[in-house]
Amino acid sequence: MPPLGVVDYGMGNLRSVLNAFEEIGHEAELVTEAEAVAGYDRIVIPGVGAFSQAMANLSRSALDEALDRHVAAGKPLLGICLGMQLICRESDEDGTHQGFGWIDAQVRHFPPAEGLKVPHMGWNAIEIARENPLLREVNSGADVYFVHSYYVDCASAEDAVCTTEHGVRFASVIAKENVFGMQFHPEKSQNIGMQLLRNFATLH
Repeated sequence: MPPLGVVDYGMGNLRSVLNAFEEIGHEAELVTEAEAVAGYDRIVIPGVGAFSQAMANLSRSALDEALDRHVAAGKPLLGICLGMQLICRESDEDGTHQGFGWIDAQVRHFPPAEGLKVPHMGWNAIEIARENPLLREVNSGADVYFVHSYYVDCASAEDAVCTTEHGVRFASVIAKENVFGMQFHPEKSQNIGMQLLRNFATLH
């Protein structure tokens, strides 16, 4: 299988994502130049950090335009954690900021509630709302590992293929055509996370 590209835009623990793909036997390479994106059939946008800074970094390197072309060509793309939020239309983090808009969704801060810990950190269950090839051999109720203070609110329920409860019920896996997102960290989610990455790497 050809290697997939993991976008390096200066944010997030890239090594753990690369190691996870290596663990499942699928080669992955860092992508730092916009021109290199076209050479990959599959792209992963990982990330931890601030939404606006991430979009600024992607724009500065012209990676944003290259990723737009990748998606427009119908090639699979996966966003992880902050990467999932970037594929949405807009974020409320530190003002209002535009994302890629491949999926019509708003990124919102968890509302304050008594006893609710923010950031949402640790293991929590994903409930499957609708079937998707990304979820092959993954059962509803499986626990995965989260670290985030903002959640994704999809305009269309069709785009939220898994949901999770943390004060509010939010989209924890999103998918629309060739674009996919996971709010949790599959690379830290043991066997379930490895299965999800394997599914993405072998999507037809």
